[in-house]
Parts: sequence; C-alpha cells; structure tokens
Amino acid sequence: MDILDIARQAGMTVVLEARIGRQEYHSVHGSIAALESFAERVRASTAEELQAVEQD
Repeated sequence: MDILDIARQAGMTVVLEARIGRQEYHSVHGSIAALESFAERVRASTAEELQAVEQD
C-alpha cells in the first residue's frame, strides 16, 4: 500500500519537504472531505489485502 499515492488519489496535496540521505519528509494537506476519502480508501485497501491473505 503506497500511502502517499492513496492520499493523492483522495484529493490531498503531498509536498516533499526535505530529503536527508535516503529518508524523505513529506507534508500532506487537504480538506475534511479529502481526509474522509483517504480513510475510506485505506480501509478498502486493508480489506483487500486481508482478503488476499485469507485466500492463500
């Protein structure tokens, strides 16, 4: 699950603030509606991953 990609898909703005060595630091901004969409997308993604594990 790429959490930053999910945030972008939900309509949030993801800003790269800094890169120190291999570590990246991001800020994520958005509306309450975008946050609700983000939460639903994470829930759905988690449910899909759990279902895939249970089928194995």
